[in-house]
Amino acid sequence: MGDFGTVVTAMITPFQTDGSVNYDVAAKLADYLVNNGTDTLVVCGTTGESPTLTWDEEYQLFVEVLQSVAGRAKVIAGCGSNSTKEAIAATQKAAKIGVHGSLQVVPYYNKPPQAGLYQHFQAIAQACPDLPMLLYNIPGRTGQNLSAETVARLAAIDNIVGIKEASGNLDQASEIRRLTPQEFQIYAGDDSLTLPLLAVGAKGVVSVASHLVGNQLQEMIQAFNAGKTQLATNIHLQLFPLFKALFLTTNPIPVKQALKLQGWEVGSTRPPLCETDLEICQKLEAVLKKIGLI
Repeated sequence: MGDFGTVVTAMITPFQTDGSVNYDVAAKLADYLVNNGTDTLVVCGTTGESPTLTWDEEYQLFVEVLQSVAGRAKVIAGCGSNSTKEAIAATQKAAKIGVHGSLQVVPYYNKPPQAGLYQHFQAIAQACPDLPMLLYNIPGRTGQNLSAETVARLAAIDNIVGIKEASGNLDQASEIRRLTPQEFQIYAGDDSLTLPLLAVGAKGVVSVASHLVGNQLQEMIQAFNAGKTQLATNIHLQLFPLFKALFLTTNPIPVKQALKLQGWEVGSTRPPLCETDLEICQKLEAVLKKIGLI
């Protein structure tokens, strides 16, 4: 259940100049990504600015992206919430239109203990038993870490099939791999840690950089899996400046700026996110030019 491939793109949400969602560009971008290295799209995750999207906007984005990539890629719906009841309702609604999985973030701000985290994810999984679920651990944004032991307990639930591990802690990723079945999928939540996490048993990456270098990320992962570790390392080092440049300020501000430099009409971010300053723009542009992306 729920094989999402190796390169999963955490897709941005394009906006019009008036701040409304640009569904046409979203559909075109989804098509482009699938044609350039992406196996699966995460729609309305953190990179998609889910905190400032309404439920209706999210639902319509699921519909538009599903139609755009029908039969060619999978779509994971970002349905997480710090309210278990809300997360269940959003996930059930998304499941009805045929998404291939859901991404469920650790509840933010209210900082539930590990027992509460287990019960939260268990309840969502039980409410949507036929929909594969990816856990999403990003303590830098949520204020709470999902422990390896809790992940292992959750991995015993049939439709909880993997995790986007964005703690930045290689030891934690190693412990998750040690405690979970091999079929449980671990995805790097940071582009710069994809290669290190592959070495401790990850399957791939939920990526921001794949908006720009999806094919190269596929090449890196395939090289690693084929035992061509030096080639994989060379690709990683070539792309490393880009990985860091895309996080010079809060994601997704830099990746949206990068896409605009490539000619995409993705608009700006929604408040309270804001445009980046000139210095960061210049640094980002220099990296894109050096790698040959603009």
